[in-house]
Amino acid sequence: MTRKFLHIVFTILFLAETLFTFSQGTPLVRATVDHNQILIGERIQLLLEVNSPPGSSTNWFSLDSIPHFEFIGKNKIDSITTQDGKAYRQTLTITSFDSGTYDIPALAVTIDNKKYFTDSIPVQVDFSKFDPKQDYHDIKDILDIENPAVKFIIWIVVLITLISAGLFIYLQQKRKAASVPDRQPVFSKKSPYEEAMESLKKLKEQKLPESGHTKLFYTKLNDILRLFVMRQLQIASLEKTNEDLILLLRQLIISGNQFSQLAESLRMSDFVKFAKYTPGKEDNDRNFEVIESSITLLNEIENK
Repeated sequence: MTRKFLHIVFTILFLAETLFTFSQGTPLVRATVDHNQILIGERIQLLLEVNSPPGSSTNWFSLDSIPHFEFIGKNKIDSITTQDGKAYRQTLTITSFDSGTYDIPALAVTIDNKKYFTDSIPVQVDFSKFDPKQDYHDIKDILDIENPAVKFIIWIVVLITLISAGLFIYLQQKRKAASVPDRQPVFSKKSPYEEAMESLKKLKEQKLPESGHTKLFYTKLNDILRLFVMRQLQIASLEKTNEDLILLLRQLIISGNQFSQLAESLRMSDFVKFAKYTPGKEDNDRNFEVIESSITLLNEIENK
């Protein structure tokens, strides 16, 4: 007999048993499987059925795990209400990877605070049948299949490597060339002081901080001072850091207050350029005036 036919027979018997049980007013609880003997990993349909009397309260099976079996899928709980009570059905798909004979244990459902148990179901789990008369076939080694395109892949890889290396060297040299600043300024025929004052005037007219270019404003302000110091005092200031420049200017005869303001202005320039600090308008105006007055003072000292 086929499994489908057996399932139909079981269903008819269950319905007959249900009618008899309902006539007695007793709940009916049952668990069945579509087959009791499987191969390892083969699926089983576990059917849970409950018929409870009218007006009763049913708490469904609590199924987290079944020893030696694993859940593959759980269908929703179907229910039908009739004048004789309420019928519940749920189909679960399970399997096992342990060989041997194992019982699906009795499962409990609670109806009106009283537990009712299904019968346990034995299931035999076997390996696939092995015929000793069949010839033994060992596992074959992996066969290498020659690909005619492999010989060209090596040359393609070599070519790509050479092109990549050449492109990398070219970009490195280009970047180094671009990173070396042109520190040889084109000197005008004007005096260092006149050139510095004219550059400060143009910088002020550009109003860079007002347009959001505070970093460029301090960079140009710093460069005007550096260029003046290089031309007027013959100090290689373009290659110095601001801290180095502060140490050099400390040796000149500048009043303590004026020198402190100049050092503060140079450090402020570093804060803006490297620490992304954004000073206010008053700070911008004060630093501009400090650089302007310092250039004037250094020019007077040098011309004495």
